[in-house]
Amino acid sequence: MSNKQKDSLFIKAAFSLPTERPPIWFMRQAGRFMKEYWEIKNKYSFLEMCKTPEIAADVTMLPVNLLGVDAAILFSDILVTAEAMGGDLSFTQGVGPRFANPVRLKQDVERLTTDVSQKLQYVPEAIKVIQQRLDGSIPLIGFAGAPFTVMSYLVEGGSSKDFKLTKLMIHNQPELAHQLLNKIADVTITYLNMQIEAGVNAVQLFDSWALALSWDDYREFAHQYNVRILAGLNRKDIPVISFCKGSSVFASMMAEAKPDVISVDWNADLLDIKKMLPKGIAVQGNLDPHILYADKKVIRERIVKLHERMKGENGFIFNLGHGIMPDIPFDHVKYAVDVIKNELTNA
Repeated sequence: MSNKQKDSLFIKAAFSLPTERPPIWFMRQAGRFMKEYWEIKNKYSFLEMCKTPEIAADVTMLPVNLLGVDAAILFSDILVTAEAMGGDLSFTQGVGPRFANPVRLKQDVERLTTDVSQKLQYVPEAIKVIQQRLDGSIPLIGFAGAPFTVMSYLVEGGSSKDFKLTKLMIHNQPELAHQLLNKIADVTITYLNMQIEAGVNAVQLFDSWALALSWDDYREFAHQYNVRILAGLNRKDIPVISFCKGSSVFASMMAEAKPDVISVDWNADLLDIKKMLPKGIAVQGNLDPHILYADKKVIRERIVKLHERMKGENGFIFNLGHGIMPDIPFDHVKYAVDVIKNELTNA
């Protein structure tokens, strides 16, 4: 990593070093709340956007150019690994991701391949294009979906409200669940190391649906695989962020995997979480994304309040507790960035 990147606000905060203000980026920052995103999306399918390096770069750069965030995140999807393993993936407007061949039986798990590098070559190609465009201005974050979350989409055949089929598998057929999770974990290690080799400056592991699990099930069917993934990464100079919806519940266990940063949802007091974590683990979050619907006066008040709470703490990255919703007004998101960049100081 260049010295310029090591000196960036985002990388310094991720490694719990002092910064003059907290860095800011958003989960889903290159997305449907931007009219410029729709200008691209109306010409191509979602998977075409992910798989065409120039288009993925165009979308990745939108929040960099339009919002002025302190880090870019690769435009892709957590389910590209599942597709590369053999999932028949499609995205439908208003429905979301679907797998036409859900994984429910032993033979379904056995047909999934872990030899995915060639199928995912479009990702390192996109990273190289993005890094040329960023030209060292800010860091680029790569990412992958964590095994339990990816498994839930494969087993359910798409999004789910109750994860009934996934939970039936882990409870009635735990050996089969572990066979599936092991395969996904192997692929995830390969995939994140591909991204690191291609030039990302940080990576985030998204365990979006971990909150569906009880404490014991989280340890057995999510956490142990996340531990293995983080241990398998080529992490020199590359901060690793661990995110799950439910991180305010699982943060103490998540810390056992030794991430550099834990991204926290909006259900907890961020400073309490930070003080509970081992020294040297930074926190990211935990603004309620719904605040961005509110009046600008309220947005500013909440940002200032969170900053005051975290003031004097090294290792704090401003972000939301989850992703930006598609109908949040763009100018509210831009306003939030401007408040953080122009009004906050850690001095």
